[in-house]
Amino acid sequence: MTSSAQLNPDVVVRFAPSPNGLLHLGHAYAAMVAHDFARERGGRFLLRIEDIDSGRSRSEFVSAILEDLRWLGLDWDGDVIFQSDRLDSYAAAAERLKVMNVLYPCFCSRSDLRQLQEGGEHPEGPDGPVYPRTCRDLDMELARKRARSEPHSWRLDVARATAITGPLQWTDERHGPQQGRPGLLGDVILVPREMPVAYHLAVTLDDARDGITHVVRGDDLFASTHIHRLLQALLDLPTPVYFHHPLLRDETGGKLAKSRDSASLSVLRSAGHSGQKLLQDLRQGIFPVGISLL
Repeated sequence: MTSSAQLNPDVVVRFAPSPNGLLHLGHAYAAMVAHDFARERGGRFLLRIEDIDSGRSRSEFVSAILEDLRWLGLDWDGDVIFQSDRLDSYAAAAERLKVMNVLYPCFCSRSDLRQLQEGGEHPEGPDGPVYPRTCRDLDMELARKRARSEPHSWRLDVARATAITGPLQWTDERHGPQQGRPGLLGDVILVPREMPVAYHLAVTLDDARDGITHVVRGDDLFASTHIHRLLQALLDLPTPVYFHHPLLRDETGGKLAKSRDSASLSVLRSAGHSGQKLLQDLRQGIFPVGISLL
């Protein structure tokens, strides 16, 4: 952790890992790009732990994240931020969106959604089949009555929301000016049935709350920005500049991921490797065998 006394307040960047597994080389690259983006501009670099998924988040993974970043030689400014400390703000934003009539309860189960994916009958979006708005056409009064006793999530009515906001734009420093197209992802879930808030709403609120001026993250989240831009407009939040960087890929072309058992940083750390040497190689475009940047 460093002092922010002499830092440029016009540039604030964050790294926001989830403590549901060990960090891997892809995380190291993402943290490095965000850190260096901030430091090269004299800005602040914040560390936010996205621990809203209490069923999967573990304190030991939080400790490992901090140890890995220190091992890599990456420092951050101020105290570590935890999303779990902000549940009230997420609930308040969700209520505001309900009052605006841009959220609707969805009673589709995981098996329902799985059948949708397997059926292949609906348009494919960046994150999979677009939700067919099955519950959007339910009578609202009846749906709200069902919501008092049945498990449900809350989805964003993208069509109604975009009718309120009108056309939207955002800027990516790597990909150029963008026209907002939230319909690409369909009516995404903002409040899951098993969690207090979903990623899209939480990250949009947190970036505004933390004063993030530049969102630096991987290309796998590029499409999500269309939804985040829509939420910013609905909730009167500032729009940061974005920079979506390429991802590290394995020999199959797949992105490195916890679910793919990609080599963890803690294993390298425990084996006595130098984190700073690893970061120096990544900065120079030198990657381990079988790893490439795409």
